[in-house]
Amino acid sequence: MSKPIVLGIVGGIGSGKSYIARIMGEAGAVVYDADREVTALYRKPEVLDTIRSWWGDEAVVDGQLDRATVARVIFEDESQRDRLESLLFPMLAEHRAELIRRAGEDGGKVVVIDAPLLFEAGLDEQCDAVVFVDTPREIRLRRLKSRSGWDEAELARREKAQLPLDVKRERSDYVLSGAGTADEVRDRVLRFLNEIAADSSRIKSRRK
Repeated sequence: MSKPIVLGIVGGIGSGKSYIARIMGEAGAVVYDADREVTALYRKPEVLDTIRSWWGDEAVVDGQLDRATVARVIFEDESQRDRLESLLFPMLAEHRAELIRRAGEDGGKVVVIDAPLLFEAGLDEQCDAVVFVDTPREIRLRRLKSRSGWDEAELARREKAQLPLDVKRERSDYVLSGAGTADEVRDRVLRFLNEIAADSSRIKSRRK
């Protein structure tokens, strides 16, 4: 069984990281979507019971997580964010390791980790390489206005909770442009993925 190449994807909010991960998935890569994984955990009764025991019935309403309440709690108290992460992160790590292991058993060449806080959570240490999606701010803001109604102030507020983009770029191994049409981005990503899959020796693994 050969180990698949593990690629992490980072970039600014609205840069197109998930779109690029989806293109890679359609091309045969196995994609670990951190947001989707967290959403799945929030449906587990044992997770909901724990959160209810911490923050009361307003945090879990009709058997479902009240995301607004949880967001307020962890935004106001950093220790509560740490508490939540200590509950979720071990479960996420176990599933991520299992996904990578199964990909290798199935002959998969590439696993993509799409996680909003990849560097902040130390997930880059599990990657062989990290790809930075470089998309101009004006394009990202236009996408976010259309998708979520965000303005410049909201984007700036959200970005303060993450590593600066220049730091992310500096810590990454590859840079892919997220600008251009959907077809242009797709062609760019597929070329990159094919090059990586064809010559894994060019990657200097971050994993020890």
